[in-house]
This record gives sequence, structure tokens and C-alpha cells, in this order.
Amino acid sequence: MPTPTRILVTEAKDAIKLEYGPDGQHALPSEYLRVFSPSAEVRGHGKGQEILQFGKLNVLIQSIEKAGNYAIQITFNDGHDSGIFSWDYLFELGENYTDNWIGYLGRLHEAGESRDPETQVVRFSS
Repeated sequence: MPTPTRILVTEAKDAIKLEYGPDGQHALPSEYLRVFSPSAEVRGHGKGQEILQFGKLNVLIQSIEKAGNYAIQITFNDGHDSGIFSWDYLFELGENYTDNWIGYLGRLHEAGESRDPETQVVRFSS
């Protein structure tokens, strides 16, 4: 997997841009990174133990630190700071953005949850 040559945080701190030389780049929104964090808090401790993240619409990137020569650690303004985003995982997130995001939105809908922390989803039975 490619290693980014540059990582830029948007001025609004709502996304990062990963550059992979002259021909490749990925722009990853902070909400997307937060809900797909590689931490145990999000992924659980094994297959099928994932914990659906919701209400993260307005989450921003507070800081980014390099983790060795293979990853970064992102601190979000909601206090989440665990999970190491390896170069491989970041590239995978970029390459599979559309499918990942559609799947996430489907899981949110099925769970009756919202991206917006101010929105409470109420289900009515008929």
C-alpha cells in the first residue's frame, strides 16, 4: 500500500487530504474518520463486535501526531483519541470511501440513529 507523501488538514479541521505523489490523493472527512476509527472503542475486540458510532456529524480533527513510520494518531474534538490509522488502513478508507459510507448510512438507518447529535430518531409502530 502507498505511503502518503503529504497529509493536510483543512482549515475548518473537518477533513484531511492525503497525497500520494503526483497521481493520487484521498480526501477523508473527519466524521468518516471518526466513525471508522481503528480503535477497540469502535471496532470492538473482534469480528461482529463493532460499535455503531452516531451523532458525529460535527466532529472535527483536534490534532494529528505521527505514530512511528507507519501511521498517524488522530485526536478528535469529541475526546476520542485512541486508534492508530496505519498507512494501509488510510489508503483502504480512501479507496473504499463510497461503499463504506453507504454501508454506514444503512446501518445508522437500521439502528434508528442519526449522524446529527441534536436529532433524536423516534420510530412509530403501526
